Amino acid sequence: MDAIAVVNAGSSSIKFSLFSVSGDVLELTVHGQAEALYTAPRFVAKNAVGAVLAEKSWGDGVSLGHEGALDHLLGFVRGELASHRLVGVGHRVVHGGVAYASPVSVDKSVLATLEKLIPLAPCISPITLRRSVGC
Repeated sequence: MDAIAVVNAGSSSIKFSLFSVSGDVLELTVHGQAEALYTAPRFVAKNAVGAVLAEKSWGDGVSLGHEGALDHLLGFVRGELASHRLVGVGHRVVHGGVAYASPVSVDKSVLATLEKLIPLAPCISPITLRRSVGC
């Protein structure tokens, strides 16, 4: 079965939703978040009806960061959706400037343009953006 991931990386969290694709129908399969990434990281994933599938806490004073949280999230997704084929990833971008005011497919050119806009929202590093959109 095909799947689509939607990611929202904020300044200290990563929220995500995973959808199964059947024809033109998207069905929420898993959603959750990793939060407090630089102070007391916590991860939780829930199924479509809200039942907890996975939880992890790294404790107070731990700085997991976006990269560590993304590594954990990717490991979870690989295990949880092993029978699915990831066919798309959506990522919310804080500011697309005048070039991007609606959804676009991200390639190296789009990523280069978005990297020039980092001063508008400097909390997300280019490495995190590249890894989360797959460039």
